[in-house]
Amino acid sequence: MHKTEAQNNSENKLGSWYMVDATHLVSKNLKLITNLHFRYFELASNYQQEIYRVGLNYSFHKNLKFTVGFVYSITDNSYKSSSPNNYEYRFYQDLIYLKMWKKIKVNHRIRLAQRFQRNMFDNSINHRIRYRFLLNKPLSKDLEIYAFNEIFVNFNSKLFDQNRLGGGFIKKINDNLKFKIGYFYNNFSESNFHRLQLGFHITTNQLKK
Repeated sequence: MHKTEAQNNSENKLGSWYMVDATHLVSKNLKLITNLHFRYFELASNYQQEIYRVGLNYSFHKNLKFTVGFVYSITDNSYKSSSPNNYEYRFYQDLIYLKMWKKIKVNHRIRLAQRFQRNMFDNSINHRIRYRFLLNKPLSKDLEIYAFNEIFVNFNSKLFDQNRLGGGFIKKINDNLKFKIGYFYNNFSESNFHRLQLGFHITTNQLKK
């Protein structure tokens, strides 16, 4: 499959993800997770995707967590060309295992997703599994560095979907707010992208009320 000039140009651009993620402690072991993401083919132009995610996270143990949730997204797969948007809603389930190795936090996440997609009048269902390996290491009281790799595998279409490899920094602003800046390389079977991540993570504790 030959790439169009627009596809080649989009790969050469540094795209951006803008994110607002939140964790709300509801009870000792239960958390409400919310995510709001806006993604662009370039730093702040040529819209690509918006994602709305909500989930419930339950801690069986300090090292073992499980999440169930729902996602709605709108995606424009084109770049400076006319193409119908892809509308998707999906259900997902996360199994997360945490472990400390010296001063490094090791995070394993397996995510199953059932994806229901609509593009014009074409409806499809796709099942996917993702595995993410994430490392976090504190550099100071308010600053940490992270690195990750995540692979995506489809169940009912071509096996390899994508791989993300990246890292960055997380700055603690206060007990309830952190700022994240990072970069990752997104490899698909037929294309590759460079992405900058900028976002905030909000933490609230309903037990204090």
